[in-house]
Amino acid sequence: MSEEVKEISFDELGLTKPLEKMTTKELRALCIEKLPMITGASGKDKDELVAAIKDVFGIVEEEQVSPYKKQIAEIKKQIRAMRVEKEGLEDRTQRDRIRRKINKLKKRTRKLARAV
Repeated sequence: MSEEVKEISFDELGLTKPLEKMTTKELRALCIEKLPMITGASGKDKDELVAAIKDVFGIVEEEQVSPYKKQIAEIKKQIRAMRVEKEGLEDRTQRDRIRRKINKLKKRTRKLARAV
């Protein structure tokens, strides 16, 4: 009794979202149902499962570095300085103004991070 292992392409998996966005349960189910060549899927965590799937299909990870990395770091430095300054203030209106500035800066860092 020999089981034939059918060759399957990455497109034939019918994924609706990228591997990194899938949950661990979804990845395990995918490995068990459609990728029997990956052994021990039930005991692996998400990172190991994604790496194993990419190894099977020969997908090379391209790590993208944000072009705004330095700008984001500078803004976060400002935020930390503002938080220290806010803690030392007694006046509620000044604390409120700094809190709002921090909030705007945090939104800007999130927007820059998504812009990749």
